[in-house]
Amino acid sequence: MTLKLLPILMIMVVLSPLAIDIYLPSMPQMAQDFSVSDMQVQSTLVLFIFSMGIGQILIGPLADRFGRRPIALFGICSYIASSLLAALVVDFEYLQLARVLQGVAACATSIVVFSAVRDRFDAQKSAHYYSYLNGVICVIPALAPTLGGLLALQFGWRSTFIFMALYAVIVLFVVAFKLPETRPEHSNNNAALYRWARYQPILANSHFVFYALTCMIAMASILTYVSYAPSWIIKHLGLDELTFSYLFGFNAIVNISACFLAPKVIKRLGNHKTVTVALWTMVLSAVLQVIFQQLPVTNTLLGGLYFMVPMLFLCIGFALLLGPATSMALSAFGERAGTASALLGCIQMSGAALLAGLIQQTNLSAPYANVVMIGAGSVILLMTMFLPQYKHWHQEQISYT
Repeated sequence: MTLKLLPILMIMVVLSPLAIDIYLPSMPQMAQDFSVSDMQVQSTLVLFIFSMGIGQILIGPLADRFGRRPIALFGICSYIASSLLAALVVDFEYLQLARVLQGVAACATSIVVFSAVRDRFDAQKSAHYYSYLNGVICVIPALAPTLGGLLALQFGWRSTFIFMALYAVIVLFVVAFKLPETRPEHSNNNAALYRWARYQPILANSHFVFYALTCMIAMASILTYVSYAPSWIIKHLGLDELTFSYLFGFNAIVNISACFLAPKVIKRLGNHKTVTVALWTMVLSAVLQVIFQQLPVTNTLLGGLYFMVPMLFLCIGFALLLGPATSMALSAFGERAGTASALLGCIQMSGAALLAGLIQQTNLSAPYANVVMIGAGSVILLMTMFLPQYKHWHQEQISYT
């Protein structure tokens, strides 16, 4: 990868987290405007993530067949259209539809970004680049909620979706004129696009499946945190939108620092040990959440801190985990990187959305919903890693094409 390519991938990778984080402070107001429940507004996050995952199994093979560049252009144009639709709707059901379409559009750019890294690098080096890209992704939760809160206060929540469309227009021009094609020249362009034979070898790889599930648990933990945080902080505790943005943004800054530190940790510990450390950090997050919820709440800000401080360790664990786990999941696939990335994204995103959707059907409060999702998932993965008979599921493999 040339130094000129990495900045292009960085501005492309922003599209997905921007669509998640910029309207978070507006969710309580959106529920009021549409006369729907908090859970229904939370569904706009879940639907976006779910469609982003399902869309990848459709778009991944297209990226292998037709190349990364055409798929990127298609995804960005679709992102612009769906963002404008979300800004204009008057019925909540159409907002949900717009979010589904936006998720499919975002998945196209995500596939191109992560496939381009795998196109050019081996597993160890790609883990470093994935971490840098994830660092960029983590910048958005630090900035977008504050920007979204200010936009909503001045122009209403619809302005956040207009901002998404305008940013995507800028990305479209950069990609149209600057993004090179990275697909390997020896890719097979004659096989059928959608057939079981494309997916079976990947899904039969237990190493891939384990790390795909690892990414899924991490994403489900983050999604549960993000979807519950606005209603808990703003509606339950009574803090205002900007205070929520500052609390959320501080956690995101910690996440950013961890993401940019992750390549050094990976270099020192290796992919496998880094994943283990990350999972233990997530367990610590769940344990601290239980402890903090037992403490007396003397004011609303303290209540917000009791919820958000344990999430710092979730953010750190997520930042350390995603790069090496993604790299090891894709390490055995060269020219099929697009299809493998698509399956990884489908399991990670759609599986996380289903898990978050299930936890939302319970009567658990926000803190304990996070405890169940983060703690249970991480403990199961760690138990698997400590059982000798499953060593082949998670030990590092040598890349081949």
